[in-house]
Amino acid sequence: MKFDMHCHTREGSIDSHVAIREYITILKSRGFGGMLVTDHDSYRGYRYWEKHQDTMPDDFVVLKGIEYDTRDAGHFIVIMPDGVNVRLLSVRGMRAEILSKLVHHYGGILGPAHPYGMRSSSAMFFRKIRKHPEIMRRFDFLEGFNTCELVSANVKARGLARKYDLPCIGGSDSHKAMYVGTAFTEFDRDITCNNDLIDCIRNNGIVAFGGKERAFLRHHNKRYWKVTNYTLKTLNRSASLLLKPYRKIKVLRMGLYDENIE
Repeated sequence: MKFDMHCHTREGSIDSHVAIREYITILKSRGFGGMLVTDHDSYRGYRYWEKHQDTMPDDFVVLKGIEYDTRDAGHFIVIMPDGVNVRLLSVRGMRAEILSKLVHHYGGILGPAHPYGMRSSSAMFFRKIRKHPEIMRRFDFLEGFNTCELVSANVKARGLARKYDLPCIGGSDSHKAMYVGTAFTEFDRDITCNNDLIDCIRNNGIVAFGGKERAFLRHHNKRYWKVTNYTLKTLNRSASLLLKPYRKIKVLRMGLYDENIE
């Protein structure tokens, strides 16, 4: 069963131009059986599908994920079990270790998105991971192929996965229709719900992943400018600090607080 494991919808991500209905239509036409909705710090795209699923294309599996912005280690793809709704995952800025504790406490899994991608959002360009590489062992998988990254970044991601014996997923990270379905993850069984997906990844059920990187155009250079990355990191850190009191209260109530981390 073939999935696109990194999808941003217009209903859930402010920077996406693809409605979830269009996503499903394109993926079905390309032989995909499902998608994981991974909007930025939000479940709005998935909730929109849930509310309108009776009018959506049928015979296609839509699962609930999220791309979470940590304060100190970039973006992570998080997959929680069916029926588990943790509001804190919609509040950006947790540190990676707290995020890992939270996700695993509720039976979910997580892994770095595009670990060698854009410096402002990719784990391996953060001092936290460089200084404490053992943190990689807290994760359940990583994104070994991302359509929007350079070939060299995807090669490094796969090398990182081999080093830590982590399964790889592939995702298009599409924000535009032209890139939908340009990356895939194939599973060795039918996936019908989040619990199936979590169980499959934990039990080495990924049989293939990959795709085709997008053509690198001149305007893509701005993703690698120092000023771009500095600005985005500063904005993310500012938002994280602003939300810290709210996050801390929530984490305390869950019994997951660690003064050495948060």
